[in-house]
Amino acid sequence: MQPIVIFHFDFFIVPMISNSKRDSIFVILAGIFITNAVVAEVIGAKLITLGPFTLSMGILPWPIVFLTTDLINEYFGRNGVRKLSLLTAALIAYAFVVIFFAMQVPASPFSNVGDAEFNKVLGQSQLIIVGSITAFLVGQLVDVFVFWFLRERTGGKMLWLRATGSTVVSQLVDSFIVLGIAFYLPDVFNFYDKPADKLMTFNQFIAIGFTGYLFKLVIAVGLTPLIYATHAAIDKYLGKDEAEHLIKRSAEEALHHKVKE
Repeated sequence: MQPIVIFHFDFFIVPMISNSKRDSIFVILAGIFITNAVVAEVIGAKLITLGPFTLSMGILPWPIVFLTTDLINEYFGRNGVRKLSLLTAALIAYAFVVIFFAMQVPASPFSNVGDAEFNKVLGQSQLIIVGSITAFLVGQLVDVFVFWFLRERTGGKMLWLRATGSTVVSQLVDSFIVLGIAFYLPDVFNFYDKPADKLMTFNQFIAIGFTGYLFKLVIAVGLTPLIYATHAAIDKYLGKDEAEHLIKRSAEEALHHKVKE
């Protein structure tokens, strides 16, 4: 069995694994994780109606982020998820910086998309961006903590419990942080000088927060079979011995991290 070698860089720790299959799994999961997180933030300004609920379009890609978070946790450890989350937050911020500067450049007279349309679709409040990135980072850190807490308590059994349980807790935190920073707190201090009847009340804050949270929770529970299916596909691709070695290595790394704390 080939050893796993961890290369340490100043910002990011990348599992450089001698087996190319394991390299491929990490790159694919990381790519899916980053892509869905960035897309969710970019499309988050659009509101959609599902039955009686009004939700941000950005909610739709998040279940895939939940799924890949749990799989990266399982095979590459808590440190991998934490560093990947920091990298993703930096990339989200970078994407908004690029969009901001793109908005400052006038559109060509021949452009099919004019400045007004471009800015209306891609321009977002700075507080929404700050709230989204803060909620993402805090939610991911909470997710990692709960995932490994449950994994240690169950001895590595009951994948559904640690996958769903970590999402249940982390997304409760995520939902209220982004709503609070982007909408509720600005209205508490009337940051935008809105009329009194347009300000978000505490009851509305709680109601809207729980609506988004329950929607994400339902999807997370519904994704449980997909988590097992993807887990099985990765095990088959890597081979039983290699998969077990990765999972064991992740657990040992988590235990070492806990002892150091």
